[in-house]
Amino acid sequence: MISRRAFFQASLAASALYGASGVGSWSRLAAQQVLTEEDLLRFESFGNVSLIHVTDIHAQLKPLWFREPEVNIGLGSAAGQPPFVTGRAFVDMFGLTPGTPEAYALTHDDFEALGRTYGRMGGMDRVARVVRAIRAERPDAILLDGGDTWHGSMTSYLTRGQDMVNVMNLLGVDAMTSHWEWTFGQARVQEIVDDLPFAFLGQNIFEREWDDPEFDDYAWFERGGVRIAVIGQAFPYMPISNPGWMFPDYSFGIRERRMQEMVDEVRAAGADLVVVLSHNGFATDRQMARRVRGIDILLTGHTHDAIPEPVIEGETLLIASGSHGKFVTRLDLDVRDGRLMGFRHKLIPIFADVIAPDPEMAALIDAERAPYRSDLEEVIGHTDTLLYRRGNFNGTWDDLITEAIMTERDTEIAMSPGVRWGASLMPGDAITREDIHNVTSMTYGQCYRMEMTGEMLKTTMEDVAENIFNPDPYFQAGGDMVRMGGLGYRIDVSAPQGARISDMVLLATGEAIDPARAYVVGGWGSVNEGVEGPQIWDVVENHIRKAGRITLPANSSVQVTGL
Repeated sequence: MISRRAFFQASLAASALYGASGVGSWSRLAAQQVLTEEDLLRFESFGNVSLIHVTDIHAQLKPLWFREPEVNIGLGSAAGQPPFVTGRAFVDMFGLTPGTPEAYALTHDDFEALGRTYGRMGGMDRVARVVRAIRAERPDAILLDGGDTWHGSMTSYLTRGQDMVNVMNLLGVDAMTSHWEWTFGQARVQEIVDDLPFAFLGQNIFEREWDDPEFDDYAWFERGGVRIAVIGQAFPYMPISNPGWMFPDYSFGIRERRMQEMVDEVRAAGADLVVVLSHNGFATDRQMARRVRGIDILLTGHTHDAIPEPVIEGETLLIASGSHGKFVTRLDLDVRDGRLMGFRHKLIPIFADVIAPDPEMAALIDAERAPYRSDLEEVIGHTDTLLYRRGNFNGTWDDLITEAIMTERDTEIAMSPGVRWGASLMPGDAITREDIHNVTSMTYGQCYRMEMTGEMLKTTMEDVAENIFNPDPYFQAGGDMVRMGGLGYRIDVSAPQGARISDMVLLATGEAIDPARAYVVGGWGSVNEGVEGPQIWDVVENHIRKAGRITLPANSSVQVTGL
């Protein structure tokens, strides 16, 4: 008897043959060097169930530039495997062609030149157009939102997420899970959830006092004669990565054993197809797929990976749909006799100049932005440097932010958290207030100023490195390394806990960091309660106004070893 994994491999080959996989259809576009909406949406329907997946939108309503990472390090057996492969190696792995639309969408290579050729990506009115086109063909398609949806922009901050809630309600989401949503505070989350017309899922969210599950573990759907269970997995590391005082009544965690119980429970209740809607991050989800039996589809999120083909782990398909509205995944499934028999998949790139905006969604977005439009669009300065964030280490947006902290707060050293959200800007672009908020907006954005000894600095950096480069995926929180301004260092990513950071130096003088000396340090995004200081977006805005035009030198302050 042929195994289900063999079925999946055959399905993957067939998808490429028929042009329904991300690579197959994009290759034709590359050959044509012409993008059309018809080509982007073309898909040969398959099977009896359709899933649509979006994740990590980070409240981006309008088309944007978003540069994919140059450095994304995988450890051990993950090294050189998706998503831990970038640039030309990524192009070669997936059979893409340099300089083509897919290479631009999926890698950082020649980002500026290709961006000027192929334009911005995303925009929720374009996403709505794609979703509605799929549903016109497959009316029963299930739309699943992987979280990090309500947070990440100036308007989401000002409306406490309501602008994105309204947009996703109109989009017609069927279920979602969560992460940064919780940084609006547990009362606000509960207020929104009480009014949502769809399921808010999290089998791993428990009420602390009674240690009971608080939200729906899973949702049921009947489609194409198939009984489908969608199990939610919220971001597990909330009190580590985000302020626990904002959601004191809830605990999270991976809860692998309970996930197995949930899979077994829905199977016993007659589920023909089990889908996990997760915000664990790719490496964590891959380990979960290895260890939890019975998951058919694992829709992964949090780490912002865009992979043009499903990754097969045992008998589970892992689907990674990118971030910031750049992509929409369509996954058609053949489910018969309680068994997943095959699939067709397409990671649809949302090229904003090609896909027509959905009029109803465009009108809603304009209405949501109208009260704030003049503030959003005010030009603060201009950049002569490509501004981007993403990559395990340096990003020019964070170089600019740390520069602003040191000048505006008069510090020797600055720290900027290694968050993965934030749109890019091209050289020559105006920098608007909205652009600044797109890389700084959060509900705990106070820019602190304090003294830290050299020993404290090293301990802080070691703690962050442990959360990123722990060899066990269940201990990887999924962010990037804290960005340091005014301080250079060496990191051995393969070293054990507490021994990764060395050769720390104060860049202004070239002197080695003294463990006993106190340094004046500025930063933002602290998870501690009661942090004082101006909001980081005001600090950055003041710095850019004074500078007028931003030009940043190449940053070689981090030396990476142990690869």
